[in-house]
Amino acid sequence: MRAIISLLLLSLLGAVMPALAQNAPASDHPILGIWRLEVPDTNCSETYRFRADGTTLVTSAAEISESVYTIPNEPDPEGFYRLTDRITKDNGKPDCSGNVMKPGANVTHFVRFHPSGKLFLLCAEASIEACIGPFTRVRGEEI
Repeated sequence: MRAIISLLLLSLLGAVMPALAQNAPASDHPILGIWRLEVPDTNCSETYRFRADGTTLVTSAAEISESVYTIPNEPDPEGFYRLTDRITKDNGKPDCSGNVMKPGANVTHFVRFHPSGKLFLLCAEASIEACIGPFTRVRGEEI
């Protein structure tokens, strides 16, 4: 019986792992790492940890959330990356804006990196007219 269960688990892992790897960004993608946003007109900051496995960990005020994301390996001709994100876990506490995220929520943003690779804007559409930021790369902290 244990052998059958072990085989079933291995086959499930075999089916899931390629799907996870397929959604993961390239190992040299500029989004990977830790980014911080100082929220204007507040004493609050948000920290985004974009992991190589296609997941994030976000802290914002009392909120701690996790999500899965997809992002193409190359920007569109205007320099924007389409970032899709789905919340998988949230501690139910308010973020810097006072909002509480709900698991299952999906959002699409557009990311535009500064040529230095040390900053990016997060935009509601593929235009710098509808953005927040800059997000600043945090060095010296491990993911």
